[in-house]
Amino acid sequence: MASSKPVFNQVNVVVRDMAETLAFYRRLGLAVDEDRDPDAGDGAEHVDLAFPGGVSLEFDNLASARIWHAGWRENGDGCRAILGFALPSRDAVDERYAELTAAGYTGRQPPHDAFWGARYAIVADPNGIDVGLMSPIDRQRKFTPPEFTRG
Repeated sequence: MASSKPVFNQVNVVVRDMAETLAFYRRLGLAVDEDRDPDAGDGAEHVDLAFPGGVSLEFDNLASARIWHAGWRENGDGCRAILGFALPSRDAVDERYAELTAAGYTGRQPPHDAFWGARYAIVADPNGIDVGLMSPIDRQRKFTPPEFTRG
């Protein structure tokens, strides 16, 4: 097992309707900017809310989830959560994914260089919950995915 300890830092919820979701969390009392326009012009929507201690609550609609999660599958209501864990390096993501899949856990998204600049992978836990493994973001590795340039 890798010596690097993962740090829980994210819950990502895939939602059917971003506007309804944001309205709910605003009513709940979370600070979500009213002028926030999460749509990148291709139907993909993403909103993240940062909390003290470095934890974020992130929302993606189905179109956005399909861009960054090649193994995405919908359950009956079209909504799932992804638990996110930060690892200290790009190599640590590859190593942890290899260790978990070698131990028999299902890989949902092999390690890859994500468009936001991190190394990212997804493994399912024994209950089928997706667990994201992410390296620190390297701004020099950011790129625009082809899905965002169609038009």
